[in-house]
Amino acid sequence: MSNSELVVLGQDEAVVCCSPLVREPLGEEAAVDLARMFKALSDPVRLRLLSLIASHEGGEACVCDLTGPFDVSQPTISHHLKVLREAGLVGSERRGTWVYYWVLPAALAKLSALLEAPAAAGGAR
Repeated sequence: MSNSELVVLGQDEAVVCCSPLVREPLGEEAAVDLARMFKALSDPVRLRLLSLIASHEGGEACVCDLTGPFDVSQPTISHHLKVLREAGLVGSERRGTWVYYWVLPAALAKLSALLEAPAAAGGAR
């Protein structure tokens, strides 16, 4: 492997399932799966939580680090994290009394692949 190659762990071709919308129609099963992810991200608190987790040092964040930036209760934060987890956007693990969360790269790759726009030939419309 050359020094210029970047290997992303946790992704394989079977996981990145979706062609961009502009290339072929989306199948029913893929649409249901992706709609669940987009629905989870449609809430501003959940979108911010995902961003906080992804940008946290080490790529994972303790739930104790996620409650401060929001003007909502800890149970509400836990609910939002549960929605993100059930949508397949984050993983979690209990360590002692705390739960740690991390973003699942394969899920972001699916969303990104779906929305990938082709390079405009002759400029944007």
